[in-house]
Formats: sequence, structure tokens, C-alpha cells
Amino acid sequence: MKYIPNTAADRQKMLADIGVPAVADLFADIPEPVRLQRELDLPPALSEPELVSHMRRLADKNGTDYTCFLGGGYYDHYIPAVVPALLSRSEFYTAYTPYQAEISQGTLAAIYEFQTLICNLTGMDVANASMYDGASALAEAAAVALVQTKRKQLAVARTVHPEYRRVLQTYLVPRQAQIVELPMAAGSTGVSDLAPLIGAQTAAVLVQQPNFLGCLEDVSALEKAAHAAGAMFIVSVDPVSLGLLQPPGEYGADIATGEGQPLGLPVSFGGPGFGFFAAREKYLRRMPGRMSGATTDAAGRRGFVLTLQAREQHIRREKATSNICSNQALCALAATIHMSALGPQGMRRVAELCAQKAAYARERLSAIKGFTAAFQAPYFKEFTLKSDYPPDKVQAALLKHKLAAGPELGRFYPELAGHWLIAVTEKRTKDEIDRLARALEEVAAVC
Repeated sequence: MKYIPNTAADRQKMLADIGVPAVADLFADIPEPVRLQRELDLPPALSEPELVSHMRRLADKNGTDYTCFLGGGYYDHYIPAVVPALLSRSEFYTAYTPYQAEISQGTLAAIYEFQTLICNLTGMDVANASMYDGASALAEAAAVALVQTKRKQLAVARTVHPEYRRVLQTYLVPRQAQIVELPMAAGSTGVSDLAPLIGAQTAAVLVQQPNFLGCLEDVSALEKAAHAAGAMFIVSVDPVSLGLLQPPGEYGADIATGEGQPLGLPVSFGGPGFGFFAAREKYLRRMPGRMSGATTDAAGRRGFVLTLQAREQHIRREKATSNICSNQALCALAATIHMSALGPQGMRRVAELCAQKAAYARERLSAIKGFTAAFQAPYFKEFTLKSDYPPDKVQAALLKHKLAAGPELGRFYPELAGHWLIAVTEKRTKDEIDRLARALEEVAAVC
């Protein structure tokens, strides 16, 4: 059943079985001054049919028929039907995590394939079984650099996703490390004045490609600056972009991370997704999380094992690389099916469509009075649009036409108030882009 109530008699029996007179006694360890000294302000209980109807009414308030130009880390890409069809098979869907690795051969084989595909995509030597999300993957990469170099500074581009930078700051509190911010210039990281910011105390240079504003960074120049100072070079990448752009392994990155949601996972109101983490082989023993390795058994048969588990569950906590306890197995499996179904040519075609449609949208929207492309730097599928009109007017016009765009960048960068992030994936059609343009033309006509 979807809803299983406990009667008053059921509750009394449970309390009696554990030797507690009343529910309140379960909270005896909580000091009186911090307890809520009144009943919860909740409506009367509903019957099951009433509850189902109520939840449906609430669900109907969600806008599920909006055309999505949202971006900023989560993207509305097409998911081939084979992904949910295979992912929902019970042997995949109910498996949680391979604690008894020797009897989890199917799960370990899927993880091994995922790792292989991530290595192929990023051009790196090794990859782990996935991480919680793109933000924690980047923060874990920074932690690796601090341990590897025994330095205490990180040079982080201001164009890295603001929420990733917040997570990074949280990770660094117990490590007593310092963040040096690399300045933004015309939508990307300025490479002409890095010398004072990257030096003998820099453990790593962290950048995003494409960056949060949609612009492509000069990763070659940033890599040279990092390695000239003896620092590691860490890049957070959009996996879809790697169907078209040079992979991190080819331009000298030491660690490549990213958010894997674009690979076969729906936006789902912001999650779940998964993080991926790939590195040079020399950093293999520093990598966080779990890894699946291929081996042979006593009879010479191929099998899979969890290997190099530098996690606090397996070794002394103070020696552990990370306290990450589990990978996002089901989400990583979705990505494995997605990448396998598309193949190299399909991945490239998706990336080409994103770039082509984004170029059309940028040109079309920039031609509207009061709207201009904010930056001239190269971009991939996302770009920043400057608006001369109040953000609430723009947002109201878009919602009226069932269009979801944004975010408005003033919330992250005060100097970019009135700037919008527009993401265009392969799913967006010319008609949808033109509908977005007409909505903005209405704003221009009345403002």
C-alpha cells in the first residue's frame, strides 16, 4: 500500500514492547528549553482517498508543460527511451551498493563500464565509480591537491559555478586552506594578470569549462600558469560539451570532474544527479570514493572487485582520502546506458546541435531592442543575455508564455544585475526559440 496508518492501539503496543509509557518519553534526552511546547499546527488527518486527492491538487500546481531554457548546472537534454527501460529493471533498480562485492558482479561490471566511458570522454587515465554531485566532486579534487602538494592555497576562478564555490569553502574549513579568487574579465578568467595570484603556495588552479556564464575559458593558458607554479590543474567540465570540445586529458588537466545529470537524467526539480571524477594515473591512490577493478579468479575467469578503497569505512579515518561513503550507482548506470546508446558519433551530434541552436538563439535574441549578448567570448550551449528591462517584467513575460529561462545573474554577481543565463540544448526547436524571442519582444514593446 502507498499509505499505511498506525492506529492508536498499534502505537500503544509498540510503546509497550520497547518499555516506554508515552511518545513524549522518546524525546527525554532533548532539554526542555529547546522543545516545542505546543502541538504542531497541522490540519486534521485525512483518509487515504482524501490524501491522494490533496496530493494530486498540489502536484497540479507544478508547471510541467513549460519550455525549458534553464541552465546554470542542470540541463533539459533528451533521454533515449532505452535509458529508463533498462534502468527500471528490478535487478538494477533495487540494488543499492556492493558491500558484499564478491556477490555483486553485475553492479561492479556496470561501475567498471561507467569508469571506462568517463575515461574515454574526459581523456583521463582513471575514474572512480561516481560521486554525489558535481560540486562535491570538485571539492574532493581540491582536497586531493592539498594533500598531494602539501600546500594551503587554491586559486579558484570566479567564473566557477557559485554554488560549487560555496561547497568548496565548506570543505576547506577543517583543512585550514585559503581560496585565492581569479578575477573575471569579459565573461571568462583573465589570463594576463595571473602571476601575483598563482605561486609557491598554490596547490591547484580550479576552473570550469564552459564556465558558469557559458563562456569557454582559455584552458591552455591556465594550465601553463598552474604547472609553471608547481600547482595542479583541475577542471570541472560539462560532459555533453566533450562531444565537441577538446577533452581535459588533452590540454594537461590533472583532475577532471563534473556534474553528470546531462547524461541520461531528468532535471527533476534539481536532482538527483551524480558527480564524476577522473584523474591522471599518478593520482590513483589519492582518489576519493570507490573504484571497480577487473581481475581473474582462481579458475582464470574474469571478475570484478572493489579496489583501492581509500574510504573511512575501510582504513583508518585519519588516513582516508574522503568520507564519501557511497557512489550514485543508479544515476551512474543511467549515464552508462545513455553514453552507450549514443556512442561517440551520437555524443558528437548532440553537442553539435546544442552549439548550433545556441548560436541561432543568441543571434535571434540579441536582435531585440534592449537585449544584447553580454560577452563576446566563445560559448557552447549557454550564453549570457543582458537586458535593459526590470528582471520582474522579463520573468513575468516569460512565465506568461510558459517559458522557463534564467537564472538572473544579479543574485550571484552584483555587477551582472539584469543579465540572464539562457541554455539551449538539442531538445529546443526553432519554433520554441522564436517563441522565446516573441515573449522578449513583448517586453521591449511595453517597457
